[in-house]
Amino acid sequence: MPSSDLFLRQLSSKEGWKSNSRRWVGGGGWGSSLKQMEGMNNVCYGSETGFFAMKKRVMVLVDQSSYSKHAMIWALTHVANSGDILTLLHVVPSSESNKSSAHFLVSTLGSLCKACKPEVEVEALVIQGPKLGTVMSQVKKLEVSVLILGQKRPSSLLYCLCLKSSTEEFVEQCINTFDCLTIGVRKQSQGIGGYLISTRWHKNFWLLA
Repeated sequence: MPSSDLFLRQLSSKEGWKSNSRRWVGGGGWGSSLKQMEGMNNVCYGSETGFFAMKKRVMVLVDQSSYSKHAMIWALTHVANSGDILTLLHVVPSSESNKSSAHFLVSTLGSLCKACKPEVEVEALVIQGPKLGTVMSQVKKLEVSVLILGQKRPSSLLYCLCLKSSTEEFVEQCINTFDCLTIGVRKQSQGIGGYLISTRWHKNFWLLA
């Protein structure tokens, strides 16, 4: 079974970590950077000589679900390197008037990422609007290199009927639509371990690490 490093090398050689993102800190508020952080290995794979240095912006779509938190941790441990920017995006429905819980959520998750990997810059965004359109506009605006989306385990009924949940349909739409490298991540059960990874080239690819 391929390791996580090998799998990501193969992805980066296909996609090329498109990134012109800039390091920045906003002037305050929830849309600004939580904290600028220091560095580790800022290396990507895919050049003929083996390695080339590049800084990238990794975005994770987060919410209250456990599967989005699993995706966030996977992005932090498997994709984000020193000097990279990890952007946590929480999209709030237009109909929701109270965003205080959303602000608290991204602040808590941002603090967790900061504690786990202080060499990565972390920023948190809370934006109100349609989910797909908001994610697409932020991916373009921030010049995101890698978008990570959490996937939940399909229900037994949907699986038996060969149907997809709204979450699965959303992830597939992002993978097939966005220009940046988009990865769907689903944590396996404890008895199996590892993650199932979906990209434009792989469907439910099992990574043990």
